[in-house]
Amino acid sequence: MVALRLYPNLYLLFTLKSVKFRRTFFSPSSSILPHTKPRFRNLSMSAKSIEQNDIAANLSSTWVAQEDSPLSGLDDVVMGYMFGKKKATEVAHSVWKHVVQKGDAVVDATCGNGYDTLAMLKMVADQSKRGRVYGMDVQKVAIESTSSLLDQSVNSDEKELVELYSMCHSKMEEIVPKGVTVRLVAFNLGYLPGGNKKIMTGSKTTLLALDAAKRILAPGGLISIVVYVGHPGGREEFEAVQAFASGLPVGNWMCCKLEMLNRPLAPVLVLLLKRKG
Repeated sequence: MVALRLYPNLYLLFTLKSVKFRRTFFSPSSSILPHTKPRFRNLSMSAKSIEQNDIAANLSSTWVAQEDSPLSGLDDVVMGYMFGKKKATEVAHSVWKHVVQKGDAVVDATCGNGYDTLAMLKMVADQSKRGRVYGMDVQKVAIESTSSLLDQSVNSDEKELVELYSMCHSKMEEIVPKGVTVRLVAFNLGYLPGGNKKIMTGSKTTLLALDAAKRILAPGGLISIVVYVGHPGGREEFEAVQAFASGLPVGNWMCCKLEMLNRPLAPVLVLLLKRKG
């Protein structure tokens, strides 16, 4: 079972047989016939969600077909995730492609071994050379690993679009030039794969980094966070990220998470979309 939560209080629960709301009243506009392959883009629904102040808000939409939704058109990759064929990071990369455009500025707040940095570069690089990837990691070995991957994967002109910094992600405002608006800020939390597991991200600096990301993000931009809960401190960091997302004003932000309910140690993808004016 997979849960997709729209903060602060609206849930979607996915199983192989049904789609339903928790804490909501759910009524599909048309039934799904037996033996018919479900397609999220064709699933219309209306729901009444009870706010924390007990005021009922009526919602009516076509799921993942909203123009400003970062999940629009991601039927196949989400289904792949549900069936265990896609990782949370792969879902994240697919979402990024719906937000990032050629020539954009993006931030990889936790470079790790460089795979997210490389994916971002492929999304922003073009002949105009206006795109920029600002990559950072607190560990120098991670920056070296990222640089090595880029050397192996892209040409010199493309690599020039990447700026790498060995510093804490909470200081991202120091590396992005003033006046530059950022389309995507991505976090892949936890420790460096293959590295020292005692060195990892923590709640305090991650919250500072999320605040910084919120300030530099352009309208229509996305903060993407893959959170790992299986290591010491991981659950606490996830709860801090979740609380941060829940506190963002609904008029300016659309926030959701993708979580495997019966795999409590599986990574959780949290997406924070800054609405356009």
